[in-house]
Amino acid sequence: MRQYIRYIIPIAIPLLILLIPTSAIPIEGLTVIQQRVIAVFLFAALSWVFEPIPIYATSVTVIMLLLLLVSNHGLVFFKAGAGEPHMGELLKSSDIMATMASPMIMLFLGGFFLAMAATKYRLDVNLARVLLKPFGNQPKYVMLGLMIITAIFSMFMSNTATTAMMLSILAPVIMVFSKDDPGRAAFALSIPVAANIGGIGTPIGTPPNAIALSYLTGENTITFGEWMAFAVPYVVILMAVAWLLLVKLYPSKQETIQLDIKGKFLKTPKAITVYITFAGTILLWLMGSRHGMNSYTVALIPVAVFSMTGIINKEDLKKISWDVLWLVSGGFALGLALDQTGLAALMVNAIPFDNFSPYIVLVGAAGLCLLMANFMSHTATANLLMPIMAALGLSMQNLAPLGGQVTLILVVAFAASLGMSLPISTPPNALAHASGNVNTNQMAKVGIIIGVGGLAMAFVMVWLLNVIGFIS
Repeated sequence: MRQYIRYIIPIAIPLLILLIPTSAIPIEGLTVIQQRVIAVFLFAALSWVFEPIPIYATSVTVIMLLLLLVSNHGLVFFKAGAGEPHMGELLKSSDIMATMASPMIMLFLGGFFLAMAATKYRLDVNLARVLLKPFGNQPKYVMLGLMIITAIFSMFMSNTATTAMMLSILAPVIMVFSKDDPGRAAFALSIPVAANIGGIGTPIGTPPNAIALSYLTGENTITFGEWMAFAVPYVVILMAVAWLLLVKLYPSKQETIQLDIKGKFLKTPKAITVYITFAGTILLWLMGSRHGMNSYTVALIPVAVFSMTGIINKEDLKKISWDVLWLVSGGFALGLALDQTGLAALMVNAIPFDNFSPYIVLVGAAGLCLLMANFMSHTATANLLMPIMAALGLSMQNLAPLGGQVTLILVVAFAASLGMSLPISTPPNALAHASGNVNTNQMAKVGIIIGVGGLAMAFVMVWLLNVIGFIS
């Protein structure tokens, strides 16, 4: 029976919510449309936790359910009574479908094209070879070099792809360590830790960043370059802390170590096109909107260039992480429903958050996000929490002196990326654990310290941003 529980719960509980009268749900002023969104939200949350189906399939199902249950082009009998006060307003089906082609999705697509082209033309490996040379052959400095390069790559590439590449480079080196050498675990942990931290550095580094940006609109809008202006220094400091922690906890017995990465930069016309497009796209992102384009428009430049030149062909397109795009799209659709039906605001207003200290709310929200991110997908965690946090940030008057909605969203976004204490927390962790060079206890010790320490640093960061007037 236990094996079926994970299939039954995600369906049974939302179905129960759908069937009971709205008066039975302890939220004053709840409409039928909002009740349906609660059911869809619970389906998403429980499916992302229990994973009876793949998490990207849950996202697609969420979009389908919203179209059926709460859109103006849903099933006829679900639209009966639309417009009545107790029924609520139906959403436009075109708005729900548009989440599949949100500007944020285009931003990620551009990132995927850059990463795929870099890997295909060995730009990543050759950059690693060149960048590692200055770090010598002392184990702790070689590890520092590996972490820096991993973090840089993970800012613009998938954390999973970066980890897989760097672990393959590292594999022959780890064999040099004896089985009882703590340095073996340090090197194996350094790659996923650096990948997880490095992804925080750019809006395309990890999905929670993009999800956070989608809620920072209007006067709270943050550009690609502005995000990097505060996130990269944060990454640098946290990376230094992580490196010192690994050196202290797992000191290597080896006195010297050699990394032999073979290869050279390709000089074919297509390879040169990749180098120029890669550098040009990043430069345009860093320049913000000074050239008139936003980061989403810039993201389509590599998509067009690589498609026109055949650098990325139809076979390559099959290798793009479409599941990540679907997963993020489902989160956007869920957030849209929570926002436009007024459910997020209603849920937030049902609890007198203004009676609580804003510091308690910030710490509680970030702590909840960090806890959830250790046990489920970072993207799913951000998808579930971000629309509620956005509404909470707008409604809490006593949070305004601390930066209001921007502060809350940034802290929660960073917390989502800091969940890295278990093999199941992130794909990079799973890859490192699967290598057999690090055990769960070692990973948990490092992950918990970095997670809690990184969260404390995030609070300091947003405080500084508030002091200098970046957050107002």
